[in-house]
Amino acid sequence: MSGRIVPDPAHACAQRAAKDLVTAAFQAIRGRYVQDRHQIAAAVLDADGRVHLGLHLDAMVGRAAVCAEAGAVSAARLATDAELIAVAAVRYPKPTEPALARIVPPCGLCRELLLDHAPRLDVVVPDTPARLVALTALLPHKYLGTKWPMPVSPT
Repeated sequence: MSGRIVPDPAHACAQRAAKDLVTAAFQAIRGRYVQDRHQIAAAVLDADGRVHLGLHLDAMVGRAAVCAEAGAVSAARLATDAELIAVAAVRYPKPTEPALARIVPPCGLCRELLLDHAPRLDVVVPDTPARLVALTALLPHKYLGTKWPMPVSPT
């Protein structure tokens, strides 16, 4: 990693909780960024006020890659049974890109995974200003399978 200065994108957040999660994710990826290996970190807040971090793991075979949000949920589940209430993810810029880290919403696969494990989760989205919104607003028609009983609707 070069010595360039990349500012924390939390300045774009409207709410304190969003700022705190974005800063946690930014600090994680700033310290662990490796081009073509780790470019996104996520921070998940649980109901007890603890933050759990996850790191994007890229792979030679794209389908084998693991998103940062999945890593954060896994870390949270190893640490606690507390409800997961909010998540933020930050993408660190490649050396060839402008020195601006970005708040990124979860991909479609992560939206499904997050709702499976945290049906009332809020997510930081990069609106102007960046803010927390219900994940159900990003995925209003979640797939409902038969593997396990689905929780009661969050609404």
